[in-house]
Amino acid sequence: MEYEIIGGAFPVVQCYLSANEQMITESGSMVWMSPNMEMQTTGTGGFGRLFTGESIFQNIYTCRGGNGMIAFGSSFPGKIVPVDVSEGDWIFQKSAFLASESSVKLSVEFRRKLGAGLFGGEGFIMQRLSGRGTAFVEIDGDLHELYLRSGEQIIVDTGNVAGYEAGVTMDIQTVKGMKNVLFGGEGIFNTVLTGPGRIWLQTMPISSVAGAIIPYLPLKQGN
Repeated sequence: MEYEIIGGAFPVVQCYLSANEQMITESGSMVWMSPNMEMQTTGTGGFGRLFTGESIFQNIYTCRGGNGMIAFGSSFPGKIVPVDVSEGDWIFQKSAFLASESSVKLSVEFRRKLGAGLFGGEGFIMQRLSGRGTAFVEIDGDLHELYLRSGEQIIVDTGNVAGYEAGVTMDIQTVKGMKNVLFGGEGIFNTVLTGPGRIWLQTMPISSVAGAIIPYLPLKQGN
């Protein structure tokens, strides 16, 4: 499988397949394809995927009778980023997964720590990518990558964590000072990531975009 990522704020990843190669994607992600791509909808995703905000159904596209092409589009402003899971598992925010080679496994990741699950910004459920091959994930806004050494930490505002390698641990900490909590505008909790491993931070969570737009929406007038 070869690919290219095109577009700006609303990118598309265009994948070029050889005969019998397959791609797996979420429902509604395909934007265009060659006529020899064959689609099959399966329910093998498992009911746990409902908690990640995804459908239990996935679409498998198979290239038939020669080379073919299929493209998948983002659902919000940001970036489409490839990740090679052959190098190790990755954990991503809910709804990050866009598409992948059929050799990539998408599963549910349960957070074991109660605090991180309740206040870490994404709840108890995230997405784990494992297996081998290339997957494509959606990032809100722009992407900033960091590498944390063993025991090294970084504090991140809730919602700005896009994903991290499976060796990274995630917890939460309370913002100190009642005045800071009430008037600082940063909420009550921050996310703490501890290495070793790479982390991907996103500059503009879609929840922040929605919050910025809401004050400008016209109020619904009563009858």
